[in-house]
Amino acid sequence: MSADEREDVESFRQRARTWIRANLRALEPGEDIEPNLKPTNLTQEEELAVVTHERQLQRQLFDAGFAGLCFPTRYGGQGLTPDHQRAFNAEIGGYEYPARIQAPTFSPCASVLLEFGTEEQKLAHIPAILKGEEIWMQLLSEPSSGSDVAAALTSAVQEGDEWVLNGSKIWTTGAWWSDWGICLARTNWDVPKHRGLSVFILPIHQPGVAVHRIEMLNGLKEFCQEFLTDVRVPDSDRIGEVDAGWTVGTRWMFHERMLYNSPFITVSPGKTQGGGGVSMVDVAREAGRLDDSYVRDLVGEARMLELVGKALQRRVGEGIMTGKMVDQSAALGRLFAGASITRIATIAFDIAGATGAAWTGDEGAPADCGTTFLMRQASSIGGGTTEMARNVISERVLKMPREPSLDRDRAFRDVPRAGSTRS
Repeated sequence: MSADEREDVESFRQRARTWIRANLRALEPGEDIEPNLKPTNLTQEEELAVVTHERQLQRQLFDAGFAGLCFPTRYGGQGLTPDHQRAFNAEIGGYEYPARIQAPTFSPCASVLLEFGTEEQKLAHIPAILKGEEIWMQLLSEPSSGSDVAAALTSAVQEGDEWVLNGSKIWTTGAWWSDWGICLARTNWDVPKHRGLSVFILPIHQPGVAVHRIEMLNGLKEFCQEFLTDVRVPDSDRIGEVDAGWTVGTRWMFHERMLYNSPFITVSPGKTQGGGGVSMVDVAREAGRLDDSYVRDLVGEARMLELVGKALQRRVGEGIMTGKMVDQSAALGRLFAGASITRIATIAFDIAGATGAAWTGDEGAPADCGTTFLMRQASSIGGGTTEMARNVISERVLKMPREPSLDRDRAFRDVPRAGSTRS
């Protein structure tokens, strides 16, 4: 769509505001619909009902012309600009929207499809994603490789016009209620690890795919592990060239690091990677420590970290979109988010005092700060570890010398590893 054909941002904003207020439910004070790392008291059936409701909300957005604002019109999108998406995000604050199906369905999954998929793949899946008919997950991390995504052991062996996948993926949030996955697999063991990977898409619920939910220490059961046993994938469901999956993977991880800076994501204002969390002022007030000068300093530190995080994400997002910053600069936001969220969880625990260690259900904001403290490192692991973000910043943004790697020019088949399954 040309600039002359597009609706101007302010007219769009007014139209979006009118539609949102007329069609979406206003949130109750303190109501949180954002994805986070806290368990709910919902049964499995109740949680599936929530997912169904979010699919319906996504369809509402699509029917009203507010889904896929920056996706091309030929795939069901609106062909608008990131400024239009930001305007819509600003207006949706305080109203319900399909929060849990934005990431990773729209970014990185749909973003990768849009960038690397064939025309047939885009036409088959992107409209279905925009309508809420398909929820996607990324089958990326593996139990054996940690942050070293390129060391994937999940194998894909070609048999005629099909590929047979075997292996396991882990830490896939919401896989048990999702439809499709984008999967990184090894197709060549006789070249260095980065050169023998390919990317495939596949339905999650099919013979040969077993999805197991993982219970975290706080009771959360959204993380899953998938076991793939002789899963057949047609070659038409391959993304990119054979053995060139790292080219796709590099951009895949860029979209993952962009996350809530992505122009493809609908998200309420102020949302940052890793989640917001409880108000430090509320914790201090309800713990009876708001007049403590040390506690007030901690509250100020937490607020400062939140403000800097939002400003940094804005700057990185705008810098990448305008070409002033290399796309790998997305790791800056990822690193700051991991470090700051960990620190904020620690601050909340310190302010909560004894209530952070033992609480009852009616103790308000200080309750559960202890569990959040124990889970704090998740923000430095999920979405790519902060250690990997540091490497990306130093090597690809600052252009510092790469650290030595003993497996860089070695066939992956010959790289020593414990408990591996070779193909």
